[in-house]
Amino acid sequence: MNKMNDRERTYLLMTVPILILFFVFNTLPLIKGVVYSFTNFRGYGDYDYVGLRNYIDLFTDARVGKSYIFTIKMAIVTTLVVNVISLMLALGLNSKIKFKSTLRGLYFVPNILGALVVGYIFNYFFTYIVPAVIDMMGGKGTSILASTKWAWIAIVIVCAWQAIAMNTIIYISGLQTVPEDVYEAGSIDGATGWAQFKHLTFPLIIPFFSINMVLCVKNFLMVFDQIMALTKGGPAQSTESISYLIYNNGMAGGQFGFQSANAVLFFVIIVVFSVVQLTITGKKEEQL
Repeated sequence: MNKMNDRERTYLLMTVPILILFFVFNTLPLIKGVVYSFTNFRGYGDYDYVGLRNYIDLFTDARVGKSYIFTIKMAIVTTLVVNVISLMLALGLNSKIKFKSTLRGLYFVPNILGALVVGYIFNYFFTYIVPAVIDMMGGKGTSILASTKWAWIAIVIVCAWQAIAMNTIIYISGLQTVPEDVYEAGSIDGATGWAQFKHLTFPLIIPFFSINMVLCVKNFLMVFDQIMALTKGGPAQSTESISYLIYNNGMAGGQFGFQSANAVLFFVIIVVFSVVQLTITGKKEEQL
């Protein structure tokens, strides 16, 4: 009985401090953010409750709508790019090639680097190196980051370059769970190449595909560091993501209450995206 009490005491000593820290630094700010979303709080001074006015204004604010369109477009495109390339790399690294363990380690390096550091490196690359190379080839070199039409492509490239590493590792883990017997049985029926991947490999790694898709969409919808390092929302607010808008106008623009409402709406949208994705992929898994 005393041993059970010791275990319970140890369990409480380990979990209670963690729960307190989680509540103080995660749950409490979330609750306060929801409360501020119903106010005209500017981030300082007094404030009044304004009811649902902030939420109503969100749907009539052109800048907010533009940031949502950009963020969703960027998230969808980058998710597709990342998962296609990651799956191709995983198939290659899972095959019988030399130095595949070394290559897996090299492919994972981008994920170790900080997003801000990567962003500033690519900023220099797009601003100086690429235009210089174009000039040397006889063209007119200008930075892609200065174009309202193409700046978002630079953000997609940077986000994809860093995210491919983790997705590739997850896909490799999934491919290693596919039994060799499945491929042997498929080869007897004549399933090779694309047919083998479509009918044998992909259906068996759908759970890993689901994980990658959900994580990608969530992470890319929340893109911030790359925006901060590359464009700061420019040029002409053409690459202003929702997270950057919430930070920029909420912390420095005197719209703390309004952007708190934006953050709550953004949270709901991310949850909806994740639930829809999991529901669709879950149905496919049940059909197998």
